[in-house]
Amino acid sequence: MGSGETAPSMVTVHQRALARAPRGAPAVLLDSPYGFQGNADDLTSRTVAHFRERVGSQLAVGSFRSAAVAAADPMGHEKALGLLREAGWAYAGPGSPSYALRTWAGTPVPDLLARVVERGGVLTFSSAASLTLGLATVPVYEIYKVGEEPRWLEGLDLLGRLAGLRAALIPHWDNAEGGTHDTRFCYLGEERLLRLEAELPEGACVVGVDEHTALLLDLEAGTTSVAGRGGVVVRRGGAEVLALAAGDSLPLAELQARAEGRAGGGTSPVPASVDPGPPGPPGVPEPTVGGSVGEDAATAEAAFEAALAARDADGAVAAVLAVETALDAWGADPTQSDERTRARATLRGMTSRLGSTAAEGLVDRRDIVAPFVEALLTLRRTARADRRWADADAIRDMIVAAGIEIRDHADGTDWSVL
Repeated sequence: MGSGETAPSMVTVHQRALARAPRGAPAVLLDSPYGFQGNADDLTSRTVAHFRERVGSQLAVGSFRSAAVAAADPMGHEKALGLLREAGWAYAGPGSPSYALRTWAGTPVPDLLARVVERGGVLTFSSAASLTLGLATVPVYEIYKVGEEPRWLEGLDLLGRLAGLRAALIPHWDNAEGGTHDTRFCYLGEERLLRLEAELPEGACVVGVDEHTALLLDLEAGTTSVAGRGGVVVRRGGAEVLALAAGDSLPLAELQARAEGRAGGGTSPVPASVDPGPPGPPGVPEPTVGGSVGEDAATAEAAFEAALAARDADGAVAAVLAVETALDAWGADPTQSDERTRARATLRGMTSRLGSTAAEGLVDRRDIVAPFVEALLTLRRTARADRRWADADAIRDMIVAAGIEIRDHADGTDWSVL
């Protein structure tokens, strides 16, 4: 997964992957990539809650945060390794790829991860963890945050061992957070990516996975497919040789051929019939949301403004509830903290405006007073026709005193509510 591992957009992908795992085998969360973070316990709790409440699966936590922690708690370390030995589905996600690699170096973890797949299980890596899957890994924090020179680290090469792909996998491929500067390709940008591509081992390629997108490699069926909101690309020597969009699929052998340069160029996928696997567990709704809680809140706010303009009370209430739903749906995603704060501010503002509108009423006041004003204007026209000028003036004064502006002209009288 390029990103969005605990986002609503990836719920169905997780459900289908977990449904393919051997029954009775534990589903294991490996916390190593974010083990250095002060909020590691909170990230674990939120991830476990997300999978329980949204995906419909209970995760066991294989806690292996550092060599020091493992030395201080050898029983806990052995428990984590034991879970991986039995796992039918194993997952690792956000954090630091270089930290994860250092933590796993010299341990059985890389081999145990490979064996999950080799005995028929499912391996789901996303974001930082997915960077470790290839033969080379980008140390993202060191390059983007610290300013170190672009370089490769040696990766786990699970893509080579399991799928026959000599590749460096780069998530967050279409990242656009930089605004005025290029943060595509996991915050590298085009210039630094080209420098790194030139340093890859002979015959290796780059596989890029967009945010909120999953590249699915079904080794048993021999197929490749893409799910989510974006796409997947394969590059060799700085040139794109394959592009897959969400919903596309092709034989795994074709992906291997393109990655090795054995197939012709072009960017169109080779059609293939791919069984997406069994659906997720019943009773878990499939959400329809945007790319972030902020995007969902902005969409709801626009709907709220349109509803108020149309004096549609039900539509305005539905828009308010949509923000609340988005906040709930994105609650487990650790990347959304700032956007959740802004979304809550949007929700408060919408609720306040809805309350003020309720006090004033959504119905156009002109529609309410129109029958009375028109009746008085009819009486005034009758009085003027009968030359009862005093009565006509008195009726006009009554209308004006009620907050109605009247304008006489050759074709009649217009009026408006002040």
